Amino acid sequence: MRAVHCLALGAGLAAVAPALANESVLKGIANPAEQVIQTVDYANTRYSKLDQINAKNVKDLQVAWTFSTGVLRGHEGSPLVIGNMMYLHTPFPNVVFALDLANESKIVWKYEPKQDPAVIPVMCCDTVNRGLAYADNAIILHQADTTVVSLDAKTGKVNWSVKNGDPAKGETNTATVLPVKDKVIVGISGGEFGVQCHVTAYDLKTGKKVWRGYSVGTDDQILVDPEKTTFLGKPVGKDSSIKTWEGEQWKTGGGCTWGWYSYDPKLDLMYYGSGNPSTWNAKQRPGDNRWSMTIWARNPDTGMAKWVYQMIPHDEWDFDGVNEMILTDQKIDGKERPLLTHFDRNGLGYTLDRATGELLVAQKYDPAVNWTSGVEMDPKSKEYGRPQVVAKYSTEQNGEDVNSKGICPAALGTKDQQPAAYSPKTSLFYVPTNHVCMDYEPFKVSYTPGQPYVGATLSMYPAPNSHGGMGNFIAWDGVKGKIKWSNPEQFSAWGGALATAGDVVFYGTLEGYLKAVDSKTGKELYKFKTPSGIIGNVMTYEFKGKQYVGILSGVGGWAGIGLAAGLTDPNAGLGAVGGYAALSSYTNLGGQLTVFTLPNR
Repeated sequence: MRAVHCLALGAGLAAVAPALANESVLKGIANPAEQVIQTVDYANTRYSKLDQINAKNVKDLQVAWTFSTGVLRGHEGSPLVIGNMMYLHTPFPNVVFALDLANESKIVWKYEPKQDPAVIPVMCCDTVNRGLAYADNAIILHQADTTVVSLDAKTGKVNWSVKNGDPAKGETNTATVLPVKDKVIVGISGGEFGVQCHVTAYDLKTGKKVWRGYSVGTDDQILVDPEKTTFLGKPVGKDSSIKTWEGEQWKTGGGCTWGWYSYDPKLDLMYYGSGNPSTWNAKQRPGDNRWSMTIWARNPDTGMAKWVYQMIPHDEWDFDGVNEMILTDQKIDGKERPLLTHFDRNGLGYTLDRATGELLVAQKYDPAVNWTSGVEMDPKSKEYGRPQVVAKYSTEQNGEDVNSKGICPAALGTKDQQPAAYSPKTSLFYVPTNHVCMDYEPFKVSYTPGQPYVGATLSMYPAPNSHGGMGNFIAWDGVKGKIKWSNPEQFSAWGGALATAGDVVFYGTLEGYLKAVDSKTGKELYKFKTPSGIIGNVMTYEFKGKQYVGILSGVGGWAGIGLAAGLTDPNAGLGAVGGYAALSSYTNLGGQLTVFTLPNR
């Protein structure tokens, strides 16, 4: 039995070496009354030290105030709170509101970017945006059209803006950004359009590009040192990416970076995941397709990669690897180690040593997962670190124009973008999940810049022989690789979780419920149905000595794309429309912030 112990992370981890991070971000992270970045802290724990709302009184929550965004489609991410100001974003056209909490949430300023609506059809799986970040008195927004803009936090005036990509080629953005030191780190979307994807660092003050690291490409493009950058402890070697692709397929190789970013100031490393390779038809791209589907550790000053771990060589199911990397310090076999835990779309929960990239745990966090029998964990094996693919569910082995049935999870994953949370009080991760399987039929597709480069037809449905629903909310032991408890959900739990010092975990459901559960037992303590389905992330703040909980509702995202875009063909929305058809009986379009608090006594 492995001994498990956890240290408080979040602001504690960030405070280890303040000189290495951004002082304004650290100050905000250290103050639980505020939220300055989407991930709550650099470690991506989504844990709040506020405890005025707790397991004993959360049942008394009431709606304090609401705000309509005036925009429909999917509302992901959450507001930010700095001092008496709240900053709120919307899906396309990515409007930003600055609200004065001290003056009845009055709109102080409003930023309305002028974006070409032609970007909408290029965006995969809805027009979502995962939110703003704050640093050095600026609000940073990465727009759908890939414009990165810095806004003066007091006035909304544009400090600078820079174009990060070209929508005409299929490059768009749905992600938030990460301010680190004097830089802001941004990603790119477009894997379904054959984009050669990357992460980029811009100067926080000027917007000047500092470095760019691609996911696939030549060594100088992907910023690796063939001798010093490691993969499971061994140097990656020369041409580690391009030699795993046929010809020049790497130039349209995908590996997009539209997920979340973490940072460890002590190790001075940033972490993120790269997405699926292009196309979805694995037959068309022989080889391991490195470094798609990979966890990356990079130096934020230079972009140079210290280590990589490819979770699925030659992905066959569109299992994007972009979900968040949660950083904790825990004891394994009596020894304290710096850990990274990642819940991949592929249904496996990974724990690695974040200093070295050593693989420690790779286990299924949904029992329905069947495409693999498990990951080879023996370092002496030639298959070390590789998932063992079950032939029945291999879309490559079954071939083009063959419908491989009953693959679990579906392409949208056991978890998609909805971030998990971690509580240092319980040493558990709280994970909103999808409980969905699929049929997958690949077909030959040709590449045309700016046109979809998918090459597969999908249909999705609830996991068979289970509770009949399409989601679970689970507590996960990241050291043991085991589910502690699991709550079934009728639809996917697509809203991001928040753990608090009050022994409460909050999350949102696709039909629109804000739920609060006991962090130790999972017992439901409170629920409230908001006006629309929730795909946003729960946040909390304190104002004038009172704790509040906020959530954006507005159905959409991949799971809710049928409702959001008015689609009816069951195979539309890359297979999600049919699977989530019943959702329209439980919720409707909307765009609202709902804020809760305890009644005055």
